[in-house]
Amino acid sequence: MVSRGHAFARDDRGVTAIEFGILALPFFTIIFAILETTMVFFAGQVLDSAVEDASRMIKTGQAQAAGYDMTDFRTLMCGYTFNLFDCSKIRIRVKKLDNFTSTSTSTTPTTCTLTSCELTMVEDWLPGVGRDVVQVFAYYRWPLLVNLPYFNLKNQPDNYRLLGATRVFRNEPFT
Repeated sequence: MVSRGHAFARDDRGVTAIEFGILALPFFTIIFAILETTMVFFAGQVLDSAVEDASRMIKTGQAQAAGYDMTDFRTLMCGYTFNLFDCSKIRIRVKKLDNFTSTSTSTTPTTCTLTSCELTMVEDWLPGVGRDVVQVFAYYRWPLLVNLPYFNLKNQPDNYRLLGATRVFRNEPFT
Protein backbone atom coordinates (compact mmCIF):
# COMPACT_ATOMS: atom_id res chain seq x y z
CA MET A 1 0.00 0.00 0.00
CA VAL A 2 2.85 2.38 0.82
CA SER A 3 4.62 1.64 -2.47
CA ARG A 4 1.38 2.41 -4.35
CA GLY A 5 1.13 5.71 -2.47
CA HIS A 6 4.66 6.66 -3.46
CA ALA A 7 3.97 5.70 -7.07
CA PHE A 8 0.80 7.82 -7.07
CA ALA A 9 2.69 10.80 -5.59
CA ARG A 10 5.37 10.60 -8.29
CA ASP A 11 2.87 10.19 -11.15
CA ASP A 12 2.56 13.53 -13.01
CA ARG A 13 0.40 12.49 -15.96
CA GLY A 14 -2.62 14.62 -14.93
CA VAL A 15 -0.83 17.62 -13.49
CA THR A 16 -1.42 19.82 -16.56
CA ALA A 17 -5.18 19.26 -16.41
CA ILE A 18 -5.24 20.09 -12.69
CA GLU A 19 -3.17 23.26 -13.19
CA PHE A 20 -5.44 24.34 -16.05
CA GLY A 21 -8.49 23.68 -13.89
CA ILE A 22 -7.08 25.94 -11.17
CA LEU A 23 -6.08 28.75 -13.56
CA ALA A 24 -8.96 28.56 -16.04
CA LEU A 25 -11.43 30.70 -14.09
CA PRO A 26 -9.11 33.68 -13.51
CA PHE A 27 -7.72 33.39 -17.05
CA PHE A 28 -11.11 33.44 -18.77
CA THR A 29 -12.37 36.14 -16.41
CA ILE A 30 -9.51 38.40 -17.46
CA ILE A 31 -10.11 37.59 -21.14
CA PHE A 32 -13.82 38.45 -20.86
CA ALA A 33 -13.02 41.63 -18.94
CA ILE A 34 -10.62 42.72 -21.68
CA LEU A 35 -13.20 41.97 -24.36
CA GLU A 36 -15.93 43.86 -22.53
CA THR A 37 -13.68 46.86 -21.95
CA THR A 38 -12.86 46.84 -25.64
CA MET A 39 -16.54 46.69 -26.61
CA VAL A 40 -17.50 49.55 -24.26
CA PHE A 41 -14.81 51.84 -25.64
CA PHE A 42 -15.61 50.80 -29.21
CA ALA A 43 -19.33 51.46 -28.68
CA GLY A 44 -18.57 54.87 -27.21
CA GLN A 45 -16.42 55.74 -30.21
CA VAL A 46 -19.07 54.51 -32.66
CA LEU A 47 -21.76 56.60 -30.93
CA ASP A 48 -19.50 59.65 -30.97
CA SER A 49 -18.71 59.19 -34.67
CA ALA A 50 -22.38 58.65 -35.52
CA VAL A 51 -23.32 61.92 -33.81
CA GLU A 52 -20.48 63.70 -35.63
CA ASP A 53 -21.49 62.36 -39.06
CA ALA A 54 -25.23 62.87 -38.62
CA SER A 55 -24.75 66.37 -37.20
CA ARG A 56 -23.01 67.37 -40.41
CA MET A 57 -26.43 67.22 -42.12
CA ILE A 58 -27.75 69.82 -39.68
CA LYS A 59 -24.63 71.98 -39.90
CA THR A 60 -24.83 72.21 -43.69
CA GLY A 61 -28.61 72.77 -43.72
CA GLN A 62 -29.37 69.58 -45.64
CA ALA A 63 -31.53 68.22 -42.80
CA GLN A 64 -33.56 71.42 -42.58
CA ALA A 65 -33.97 71.64 -46.37
CA ALA A 66 -35.17 68.04 -46.53
CA GLY A 67 -37.68 68.63 -43.72
CA TYR A 68 -36.06 66.18 -41.29
CA ASP A 69 -37.74 65.45 -37.99
CA MET A 70 -36.43 63.47 -35.03
CA THR A 71 -37.31 60.12 -36.64
CA ASP A 72 -35.43 60.99 -39.83
CA PHE A 73 -32.40 62.17 -37.86
CA ARG A 74 -32.43 59.01 -35.71
CA THR A 75 -32.57 56.86 -38.85
CA LEU A 76 -29.69 58.81 -40.35
CA MET A 77 -27.63 58.51 -37.18
CA CYS A 78 -28.36 54.80 -36.83
CA GLY A 79 -27.02 54.27 -40.33
CA TYR A 80 -23.61 55.21 -38.94
CA THR A 81 -23.70 52.80 -35.97
CA PHE A 82 -23.08 49.52 -37.85
CA ASN A 83 -26.13 47.98 -36.08
CA LEU A 84 -24.19 48.01 -32.82
CA PHE A 85 -27.05 49.73 -30.96
CA ASP A 86 -30.78 49.25 -30.63
CA CYS A 87 -31.61 52.54 -32.32
CA SER A 88 -35.00 52.84 -30.65
CA LYS A 89 -33.19 53.16 -27.31
CA ILE A 90 -30.89 56.02 -28.31
CA ARG A 91 -32.10 59.31 -26.85
CA ILE A 92 -31.34 62.38 -28.95
CA ARG A 93 -31.77 66.07 -28.30
CA VAL A 94 -31.01 68.75 -30.86
CA LYS A 95 -31.40 72.29 -29.60
CA LYS A 96 -30.56 75.78 -30.77
CA LEU A 97 -28.43 77.87 -28.43
CA ASP A 98 -28.08 81.63 -28.10
CA ASN A 99 -24.27 81.42 -28.26
CA PHE A 100 -21.39 79.08 -27.46
CA THR A 101 -21.23 80.17 -23.81
CA SER A 102 -24.78 78.97 -23.19
CA THR A 103 -23.74 75.37 -23.91
CA SER A 104 -25.18 73.00 -21.34
CA THR A 105 -23.20 70.04 -20.08
CA SER A 106 -25.29 69.44 -16.98
CA THR A 107 -27.97 67.43 -18.73
CA THR A 108 -29.11 64.52 -16.58
CA PRO A 109 -30.42 62.00 -19.09
CA THR A 110 -31.36 59.29 -16.59
CA THR A 111 -33.55 58.88 -13.57
CA CYS A 112 -32.16 56.29 -11.18
CA THR A 113 -33.33 54.43 -8.12
CA LEU A 114 -31.14 52.20 -5.97
CA THR A 115 -31.58 49.26 -8.35
CA SER A 116 -32.31 50.61 -11.83
CA CYS A 117 -32.10 53.57 -14.20
CA GLU A 118 -34.12 54.80 -17.13
CA LEU A 119 -33.30 57.23 -19.91
CA THR A 120 -35.76 60.02 -19.22
CA MET A 121 -34.20 62.85 -21.21
CA VAL A 122 -36.83 64.64 -23.22
CA GLU A 123 -36.02 64.41 -26.89
CA ASP A 124 -36.13 67.63 -28.83
CA TRP A 125 -35.63 68.68 -32.45
CA LEU A 126 -34.66 72.32 -32.95
CA PRO A 127 -31.88 72.32 -35.59
CA GLY A 128 -31.99 76.08 -36.15
CA VAL A 129 -31.28 77.98 -39.33
CA GLY A 130 -28.12 79.35 -40.94
CA ARG A 131 -25.48 80.69 -38.52
CA ASP A 132 -27.33 79.37 -35.42
CA VAL A 133 -25.34 77.63 -32.69
CA VAL A 134 -26.68 74.09 -32.24
CA GLN A 135 -25.99 71.42 -29.64
CA VAL A 136 -26.64 67.73 -30.36
CA PHE A 137 -26.83 65.20 -27.51
CA ALA A 138 -27.11 61.43 -27.90
CA TYR A 139 -27.25 58.92 -25.03
CA TYR A 140 -27.41 55.14 -24.93
CA ARG A 141 -27.44 52.65 -22.05
CA TRP A 142 -24.91 49.93 -22.92
CA PRO A 143 -25.56 46.56 -21.19
CA LEU A 144 -22.58 44.98 -19.42
CA LEU A 145 -21.99 41.26 -19.10
CA VAL A 146 -18.95 41.00 -16.83
CA ASN A 147 -19.55 42.35 -13.33
CA LEU A 148 -16.55 41.73 -11.13
CA PRO A 149 -15.61 43.22 -7.79
CA TYR A 150 -12.87 45.84 -8.23
CA PHE A 151 -13.29 45.69 -12.01
CA ASN A 152 -16.56 47.20 -13.00
CA LEU A 153 -17.39 49.43 -15.94
CA LYS A 154 -20.94 50.18 -14.89
CA ASN A 155 -21.86 53.74 -14.00
CA GLN A 156 -25.49 52.92 -13.28
CA PRO A 157 -26.81 50.58 -10.59
CA ASP A 158 -28.29 47.97 -12.94
CA ASN A 159 -25.18 46.76 -14.85
CA TYR A 160 -25.39 49.36 -17.59
CA ARG A 161 -22.92 51.99 -18.72
CA LEU A 162 -24.32 55.28 -19.92
CA LEU A 163 -22.62 56.29 -23.16
CA GLY A 164 -22.99 59.84 -24.38
CA ALA A 165 -21.87 62.01 -27.25
CA THR A 166 -22.24 65.75 -27.73
CA ARG A 167 -21.51 68.11 -30.58
CA VAL A 168 -21.73 71.91 -30.50
CA PHE A 169 -21.31 73.80 -33.74
CA ARG A 170 -22.40 76.84 -35.70
CA ASN A 171 -24.56 76.13 -38.72
CA GLU A 172 -23.16 77.24 -42.02
CA PRO A 173 -24.76 80.38 -43.52
CA PHE A 174 -27.43 78.60 -45.53
CA THR A 175 -30.83 80.10 -46.26
